[in-house]
Amino acid sequence: MKILLAVLGVIAGIVFLTGLWVLGSYNGLVTLSEGVDAQWSQVETQYQRRFDLIPNLVAATQGFLKQEQKVFGDIAAARTNYAGSAAGTNERVEATSRYESALARLLVIVENYPQLKSNETVRGLMDELAGTENRVLVSRDRYNEKVREYNVTIKRFPKNLLAGLFGYDPRAFFDSVEGAEQAPKVELNP
Repeated sequence: MKILLAVLGVIAGIVFLTGLWVLGSYNGLVTLSEGVDAQWSQVETQYQRRFDLIPNLVAATQGFLKQEQKVFGDIAAARTNYAGSAAGTNERVEATSRYESALARLLVIVENYPQLKSNETVRGLMDELAGTENRVLVSRDRYNEKVREYNVTIKRFPKNLLAGLFGYDPRAFFDSVEGAEQAPKVELNP
């Protein structure tokens, strides 16, 4: 009888400890997942700041650059795509990349017009934009770090078993878009 109670006690202890481990691991996965979501929210906050700033820069430069209407149209289209039809993180990253490409062309244009570059309003907006771009970069880096931590956790044994059981899938990193390493080409001939 004592042996049976001892065996039952050991089994109950193992079940109890396993239950504690499962509970702790699940809560850790929830915490990591929420951390990734929170950091993506920070990235989107910086994008919104950028999206709010760019129309001011565009308005300040449009009077000087009537012949560059395509760049302004591309910026508006990319912003609309991000705010409207981009549903998931990956689609938003793609929409942001198109926006960044158009923005890079605008910045090249501003650099090539000395009278525009010296305009106080444009200069102030460019400084704001540079600060915003730095914030976006920092937010992306932090997001990727959270994704890395999350992905490593859900891929390691034995938490990978729980992650699969509870539907925790790997998250995508924020990667640069193909062709981002090349500077944009802007033709200034009317």
